Formats: sequence, structure tokens, C-alpha cells
Amino acid sequence: MYPNLYYAFKDLFGLEWPVLRFVNSFGFFVAIAFLTAAAVLTQELKRKSGQGLFTPTETTILVGEKASWADLLTNFILGFLLGFKVVALFFLDEETMQDPQAFIFSGQGSPAAGVLLGLFFAAVKWWEKNKEKLAKPEKRLIRIWPQDRVGEITMLALVFGLAGAKLFDIFENWSSFLQNPAAYIFSPAGLTMYGGLICAAIAIGVYARKHKIGFFALADAVAPALMLAYGIGRIGCHVAGDGDWGIMSDLASKPSFLPDWAWSYQYPHNVLEEGVPIAGCVGPFCNQLPAGAFPTPLYEAVACIVLFGVLWGVRKRIKITGQMFSLYLILNGLERFAIEKIRVNIKMDLLGFHPTQAELIATSLMVLGLVLFIWKGRRVAALAK
Repeated sequence: MYPNLYYAFKDLFGLEWPVLRFVNSFGFFVAIAFLTAAAVLTQELKRKSGQGLFTPTETTILVGEKASWADLLTNFILGFLLGFKVVALFFLDEETMQDPQAFIFSGQGSPAAGVLLGLFFAAVKWWEKNKEKLAKPEKRLIRIWPQDRVGEITMLALVFGLAGAKLFDIFENWSSFLQNPAAYIFSPAGLTMYGGLICAAIAIGVYARKHKIGFFALADAVAPALMLAYGIGRIGCHVAGDGDWGIMSDLASKPSFLPDWAWSYQYPHNVLEEGVPIAGCVGPFCNQLPAGAFPTPLYEAVACIVLFGVLWGVRKRIKITGQMFSLYLILNGLERFAIEKIRVNIKMDLLGFHPTQAELIATSLMVLGLVLFIWKGRRVAALAK
């Protein structure tokens, strides 16, 4: 496994670039997931806009102004932070390179690089504004379609998704969190998918209402992108070995058509450093599970990418607004409920039953999706009478 890209490049290409230790494998795949989802969402929003399901909003902007002090200061601060941390990566000693996370959250950095890059960012901003400056700034009316807001929607999903995923994981592992809150909050591991989905959905719902975008029409457009992003993100979980593996598995019961690693995997060099030491391995990430486990992140990745294909294939056939999102909720809940049966997770004590948090939420999503699908269908039928 590859906890960060340094290990991936070393194993796959024989290249040892210490700076790659700062690129977490899970984060790398999350970035790919969001970029891919944004591209899919843009295409679907354009299609729905062409069908007349969305209308643009008009807003007035002021063009031709020179760069304000606020613009210059904002760009300087952004450049300083990037220079202080990112440029400093190329001058770190080997010992610091061994613990990238400690460096990122420390006060270490390069002030000189920060100032230089900050000044450069501010200068670029001044040049851009000066090039567009008019003798007399003027107001212009522009039309903004939902597909023009994909960048903002993606950022909302990223920020509130990660925050929600961490928050729900804290609730699920409250006792562990109380033992070391700071370490738990800043750990790259420990993210609950449903927490991210719920919090991101609330944030995007508020955003859609503010900009007069139909929630269910937007949700229908988002559904395939969500399924695809989750599938790609699970590849990151598998590659990094972030703890989402399954229960211990027995190779004796493996179907003959599957390779051993697809049924029983020990997650060597996992990012959590869980398990037993690997013989001959020196340095961080030198542990592996004592016995093979079901590689459930891999199963989810395959399942969700296939389900994305299903949603993408039927999206033009579903005519009732809201039913596409309903189908996503049903399929998402069904997939997660099934995988929980072989996945390691904390079980709750609820009225004599012992479900996991994910099982409860997955069941709720399936029920909600089914109710929403039926309600939307009956509502359209009633209006047609």
C-alpha cells in the first residue's frame, strides 16, 4: 500500500522524491474524485439547462476598477502561506521529511519564500486589474447559469463534506476522540462518508435556495457525480489503507475466479500503522494486518463505479424531477448496507439490536429514497389529471 505518493513513485517507478511524502494518497484520490465529479455535474447541468429545467439569474458587477488594497492584501496573504509552507518543502532535512503532518501543522517554514511569493501574487493581481482598468468603471448586467456555479458547488461539497465526515466519525468514536482530541481532529484518517454526504447536502441545499436553483432538479444532476466521486474516493481508501477494511477473511472460501488479494489482504504499509511489524522494513508505515481482511474499499469502489454507469445510463429516461435522486439514495443505501456485513465498524446497542451507524443511515436513505420516488410519481400523476 502507499500511504503517500512517495511510496507509490518509489515502488512503481523507482523514483525517490522526498517532497512527495506531503501528498497523501487518500487526499490525491479525493482531489481526482472532486474534479471528475465537477466535470460530470457540469455536463449534466448543461443538458438540463437545455431542457429548460434551469433558468439563469441576473446580477450586476462593476468592471474597470483598479486593484483595491483588500485585493492586494488577500493575494499577498495567499502567496505568503503557499511560499512559507510549499516552497519550504524543497529545503527540509531528511528527519523532518519523515513526519510531513508534523511539519504542516507546525510553525516551521520559509519566511523569505513567503514574502517573495506573496509579493508576486499581489503584483499579478495588480497587473490583471490594471490591464482591465477603465477611465470610468461601469456596471454590467450578467446572466449566470447553474453550470457556471459548479466551482462554488464543488468547494461547498469539499469543505462541508470533509467537515461533516470528520464530525460524524468523532461521534462514532467518541471515547477515542476524548483521549486525544487534537490528534484525532487533524488526523487524515477517520472520515465517515455519510456525515460528509449529509452536511454537504444541507450546505448545497441552502446555496441552491439562495440562488433560486430548484433543489430536486439540482439533486438529480448531482446524483451520478456523487456516486462516481464516492467510488473514486474509495480507491484512495484502499490504496492508503486508512482503516476501512473488512473483517478477517478465509482464503479457503475464496471463489476460484478471484485472485488472493481480492479476497484476503493484509494492507502492508497502511497509513494508520496498524497491525504487526513488517520484517525488514525500516521507518514509518512498516506495519500490516496480522491476517488477511476483506478489501471492502475495493469492493465499494467497483460497486459504485458500476452504479454510476447505471445512473448515467438511465438519467435521460427518468422524466419526473426528484426521482433520479431518489434512485441514487436507494442504490447508495443498498450498497453500503450490504458492505457493512463484512466491514469492520463500531456496533451500537439499540433496543436489543446491534447495527452500525452506517447501517442505520443506509436504511434511512433507502426508505427515504423509496418514499420520495413514490411521492414524486403520484404528485405528477395527480397534477396531470
